[in-house]
Amino acid sequence: MTRRQGRFGAGKNVLALLAALGTLAGAALVGAAPAGAVPDGKALAPGVGYRELDVPAAHGVAHAHVLTVDLRDPRVRLDLLYPGAVAARAPVSGMADAAGAVAGINGDFFNITETQHPGVEATGATVGPAITGGHVLKAAVPNGQRFGPALPPGTGTEDVFGVGVDRRARLDALALDGSIRTPVGRLPLGGLNQYALPEGSIGAFTSDWGSASRVRATCGTDTDRAAACSTDTYEVTVRHRRVVSLSDTPGRGPIAAGTTVLVGREAGARQLRTFFQGEPVTVRHRLVSSSTRIAYRFALGGYPVLRGGLPLPGLDTTASAVRTAVGVADGGRRLLLLALDGAPQYRGGLTVAEVADTMRELGSDDAFSLDGGGSTTLAARAPGASTVTVRNHPSGGAERPVPNGIGIFTTP
Repeated sequence: MTRRQGRFGAGKNVLALLAALGTLAGAALVGAAPAGAVPDGKALAPGVGYRELDVPAAHGVAHAHVLTVDLRDPRVRLDLLYPGAVAARAPVSGMADAAGAVAGINGDFFNITETQHPGVEATGATVGPAITGGHVLKAAVPNGQRFGPALPPGTGTEDVFGVGVDRRARLDALALDGSIRTPVGRLPLGGLNQYALPEGSIGAFTSDWGSASRVRATCGTDTDRAAACSTDTYEVTVRHRRVVSLSDTPGRGPIAAGTTVLVGREAGARQLRTFFQGEPVTVRHRLVSSSTRIAYRFALGGYPVLRGGLPLPGLDTTASAVRTAVGVADGGRRLLLLALDGAPQYRGGLTVAEVADTMRELGSDDAFSLDGGGSTTLAARAPGASTVTVRNHPSGGAERPVPNGIGIFTTP
């Protein structure tokens, strides 16, 4: 078997709605705002409203901050808030101000800690796919490598909330479709700017990744995030479609525009070892929707809790927490972005099942859970103000830096 044969032989998603709130678990949602709050039903900008309300729940009253967005208004759009790199974090308020957003909430779950892998740094990168301005930033990690609460049955890390170029919001799933082409054939691409790669695969890292170490991508397994890091790794740097360097271990530091770093583990590493300096290599990647051919302008990860007005089967009814969620109404034309308050008197929060019920009572047909706890943040700019203000009380006492969020933008 030749060296070339050896490489490939190894294998392959209103204010009117809020005004007509129904009953939740036998008790009404109460729109009583605390002292100093923006008045209920306040219009922040054309097509964007803000309201606070109380939600009776199993573990006490939760206090919710809700943004309403009317995508039928051509002056309104959504896009991703992020700090300029996948493997980076910043407060929601800072990202919103930097991007010129009128409001925003925190987004996907992320690689927040690495206590199981001494010496390996947490990257801060998110679990699921991410798209901004139509540009694909990253793909999803394996289900077993995710951070966050247990997923509802039938859901996974590829699930997203997004808005298409048709200006309609929806829930979907986005899978990576990619390849590595050389003069003798193609290899499958197993990851894109991910903190965890599937076992035996090759992943691509681009300038979108940032400066964080790529070692974490080779730790854990497809079913066990805490499993040891692989000892069989290899890295190939491709610049302007030519191999320019080779390494036995994943590196760190910024990646220049026009450069792709390929990281392999196990079988993927063995395949990369057959590459050589100067070899022509083309890396292709895209995210493929499971439900539509409409391209996405914006998308981020989390998990669905409500579809077609019905809670998903198997939602957790026990663990309560401060939570963030987004709801879709009127065929994707109206949105409800919810962040619970983390002040001590409200910290009982909601269970995932209660989140689904709450989003349905608010008028959502579909709803999507985002990162919660200390990450839960809702920031909004008052009419005439130049900067946003954090409207809820983060449960940690201050804003937690997060890797991404949903930004609401308006055009005068």
